[in-house]
Amino acid sequence: MAEVFNKQSKVIITCNRRLSPFLEQEVRELGYEIKRSFNTGVELYASVNECIKLNLNLRTASQVLYELKSFKASNANDLYKQLLGIAWEDLIAIDGYFTVTSNVHNETITTPLFANVKVKDAIVDRIKERKGLRPNSGPDLNRAVIHLHWMDERAEIFLDTSGETLAKHGYRKHPGKAPMLEALATSTIMATQWDGKSPFVNPMCGSGTLAIEAALMAQNRKPGLQRMNYSFMHFIGYDEEAFFNERRILKDITDKTNLPAIIASDISEDAIEIAKLNARTAGVEHLIEFEVADFAKTTIPEEPGVIMFNPEYGERLGVHSKLEMTYARIGDFLKTDCKGYRGYIFTGNPELAKKIGLRASRRFEFFNGKLDCRLLQYELYEGSKDK
Repeated sequence: MAEVFNKQSKVIITCNRRLSPFLEQEVRELGYEIKRSFNTGVELYASVNECIKLNLNLRTASQVLYELKSFKASNANDLYKQLLGIAWEDLIAIDGYFTVTSNVHNETITTPLFANVKVKDAIVDRIKERKGLRPNSGPDLNRAVIHLHWMDERAEIFLDTSGETLAKHGYRKHPGKAPMLEALATSTIMATQWDGKSPFVNPMCGSGTLAIEAALMAQNRKPGLQRMNYSFMHFIGYDEEAFFNERRILKDITDKTNLPAIIASDISEDAIEIAKLNARTAGVEHLIEFEVADFAKTTIPEEPGVIMFNPEYGERLGVHSKLEMTYARIGDFLKTDCKGYRGYIFTGNPELAKKIGLRASRRFEFFNGKLDCRLLQYELYEGSKDK
């Protein structure tokens, strides 16, 4: 079974809802053919060694899942019997550790934990029968991870080659308040079609995620350079040379020349300190000009680029009447100080968005957690063509 590292099988790459168009773009740019796209991911064919490349490169993904087997299972006993037939002893070492995750909708299963236990039992019983000893199992995602996807009577069992989610990029040790998930931040920047060369301005930057992702993208610096542990490392047959080869490629394609002006401001000194710490961990602090200032005092480079706000939107933070004034001021600032730029505001509050006083030329749909959000695009024309 260790041939999974070289044998192609169905691979599902998952992402948060509404990020799949951006994930699709990334996967195609890496040279893979996509068989199917859906709301929370894409499907392709790849080996586990190819999954190493995907894990290290993708900014918008959550998990890279490699299919071992698909089968019919009406109930937990069917599931157990089918899984007992897989050569787990060729995949998980007897002194290893594994965890089971699942996505289960089957009328005989009242809690996914019961399905997880059945998967664990089948793996352990098979290995113990063949090898006389059994690996440990538990909830930690930092070793081998097995994923069950079971809808009605159709079950699929995967190696989760990622383990800990890829949607977090490993630099945010200090999250600040209401931070934006890194994969979401990347996707919103991709939606702007920013070229990575013109200025990127991020007033009200909070913990700095948007500015940091912009700096990483401008350098073509991939998330895999920030991380040294993945689930694929904990399966039998893993060749660490394959991982280090991919890392070397990532280092070689990182471009540290001709980098754009990236400006991040916040009125809170604490927020800027947190943002600087995060940028330092990401290795891009030197690429971002941090300013402690009201957003209206943010330095705007003469050369037009992209300016993006992710203001509070009243769901968890802030008070409405004060926020209404803030949104109105953002609109005035964009209109008067950012001519020639493309302006973007990410918000989960359509009522507040109306206070901006500008007509959006495009609206991109996102979720921030479970909250329905929009990225609003504004063409900030030179001269008096305000809408």
